[in-house]
Amino acid sequence: MKGIVCEKIESFRLVDDLPEPVLSEGNALVSVRRVGICGTDLHAYKGNQPFFDYPRILGHELSGIIERIEDNSEGLKAGDQVSIIPYLHCGTCVACRRGKTNCCTDMKVLGVHADGGMRERISVPISHLLRADGLTLDEAAIVEPLAIGAHAVRRADLAPGDAVLVIGSGPIGLGVMAFAKQTGATVIAMDINDERLDFCRSWAQVDHTINAQEADAKSKLAELTAGEFPVAVFDATGNAKSMTNAFELVAHGGKLIFVGLIKGDITFSDPDFHKRELTLMGSRNATKADFYHVMDILGNYQLDIGRYITHRSSFDGMIDEFETWLKPESKVIKAIVEL
Repeated sequence: MKGIVCEKIESFRLVDDLPEPVLSEGNALVSVRRVGICGTDLHAYKGNQPFFDYPRILGHELSGIIERIEDNSEGLKAGDQVSIIPYLHCGTCVACRRGKTNCCTDMKVLGVHADGGMRERISVPISHLLRADGLTLDEAAIVEPLAIGAHAVRRADLAPGDAVLVIGSGPIGLGVMAFAKQTGATVIAMDINDERLDFCRSWAQVDHTINAQEADAKSKLAELTAGEFPVAVFDATGNAKSMTNAFELVAHGGKLIFVGLIKGDITFSDPDFHKRELTLMGSRNATKADFYHVMDILGNYQLDIGRYITHRSSFDGMIDEFETWLKPESKVIKAIVEL
């Protein structure tokens, strides 16, 4: 079987002798057709991804076709097109028992803690396959990154009219913006790239944009919120400086939601944190409910995925393309690998 292995930092290898996946009880064999490239993949390649070991087969934004499957309560069958939930949870820990399968104590994420989908076939628990009728293979693959944004917005419990700031306009941040808008919130996008901020306006329909590098960025945010600042601030940058500075941008009684992840520590002023009685949240992965929500949105043509996916490559050409996707001048939003 053909696959691409990340052997070590900054080293991919295309192989054709991977062992075929074992089809154990409760699993299905899926022919992988699309693999989305995510910040996690980029960080793993560059050696900046927490909880990661080499060698590893990357790929957790996946869609495919079921090749083999046993009779199951989900009604799935061979030939079905599916989106894959890559978060393999234990089902018995304290988080799982409370429905928070996205932060299982023994989480195994495909492409991070276990080998992922950058290969021709993969064995996946039937419980983690979602029939993707009515979606394209591209759409089915990018359900996962959009679900992360949907989950973060659900965590924040927004109300219509809430002033919301989303820092970072990568694929995850864009999803946060789009789903925050659907709650009726007033959404402000912040980034350091004016061209990307223009995309936030046109694609995610944000209400306002601010370039974080402008000297008066904080003053502009205050002005847009009548001096009160946003009641919810999402940081989707994965940048320690941005995440630290975000504490200063939240309204009294507001929430700060860290969607991005760094390999290090974040510090903040405790007196200021307490003075404003802030709520600090981490938002990790997504649940099956979030996946279904995103699939419903995509099925109703409420997001323009054609503009969200900016780059693509064949499976055999991925290694050559990957380095270019790391460069800012390539202007990648979402890259897709086709099998």
